[in-house]
Amino acid sequence: MTTHDPAGDQESVYAGLLGDTDASHWAFGTGFDDPLAGVDTAVPDGVDRADLAAYCLMLGDDALVLAQRLAEWCSRAPELEEDVTLANIALDLLGQARPLLARAAQADPGAVPALPPGSPAPPEDALAFFRDEPGFRNVRLVETANGDFARSTVRLLLFAVWRLALLERLRDSRDPVLAAVAAKGVKEVAYHRDHAARWTVVLARGTEESARRVRAALEAVWPYHDELFQSHPVERRVAAAGVGPAPEDLRAPCAAVLGEVWAAAGLAPPEVPGLARVGGRAGRDGVHTEELGRLLAEMQSVARAHPLGSW
Repeated sequence: MTTHDPAGDQESVYAGLLGDTDASHWAFGTGFDDPLAGVDTAVPDGVDRADLAAYCLMLGDDALVLAQRLAEWCSRAPELEEDVTLANIALDLLGQARPLLARAAQADPGAVPALPPGSPAPPEDALAFFRDEPGFRNVRLVETANGDFARSTVRLLLFAVWRLALLERLRDSRDPVLAAVAAKGVKEVAYHRDHAARWTVVLARGTEESARRVRAALEAVWPYHDELFQSHPVERRVAAAGVGPAPEDLRAPCAAVLGEVWAAAGLAPPEVPGLARVGGRAGRDGVHTEELGRLLAEMQSVARAHPLGSW
């Protein structure tokens, strides 16, 4: 007859965590593979390194900021399955953000914030945690507050439809890193789009209250939509260099996909003006809403309080 030894189980469980073995998994910014390992990182001929870095920051910041927003749903989603789903979508976006920020740092090391000597943060972490709000280049759509579940769903739908159209074209980018990120990201974002589309239809075709909420969500989020298709000078130059698509070229395919969703849901985009630019500038220029500052204060607080820390 064998006996069960809880103390022995506890010791075996924690031995690998507390033993003097490889401790790299505790360290801030270490214990991970190089996000660009195995990918050709040579900058293509005729491509400006600063433009490539700025473009990667734009796409990386879009993913990073929305990942942070979606992670705020952890333990707050309407049901357990959705809690897990939103967390996994956030992780997918975080997985896209990391190589994009790493590529930005590799293409233009001057874009990386200076850190205290001895900081273990790799360049992509330095870009994520030690840039101030004006240094972020994300579109303003992704920084908007979650609101209720309907609003987060509509925001994800608008973003994922656009992001998928973008990634499908980036698979043919002259930049090998962008092409590799896109090849992996297409399958991920296709799921994000379909998930958000299904929920939009369910809410719109559900109860009177759920339909009211999804209509209110669309009216609140729609003003941020047009910014996705407004070309920044950097985007125009990388498009001319064969690195990425021109944003305005994505409008028609995105409208076609959204039209199918609206038809299935019995919805129509509201007739509301797009979010005003500030002196002709918007998210790609580092001009953001107040909501981004609050998001970054939370996201960056631990890294900034302990820039030399490892755990």
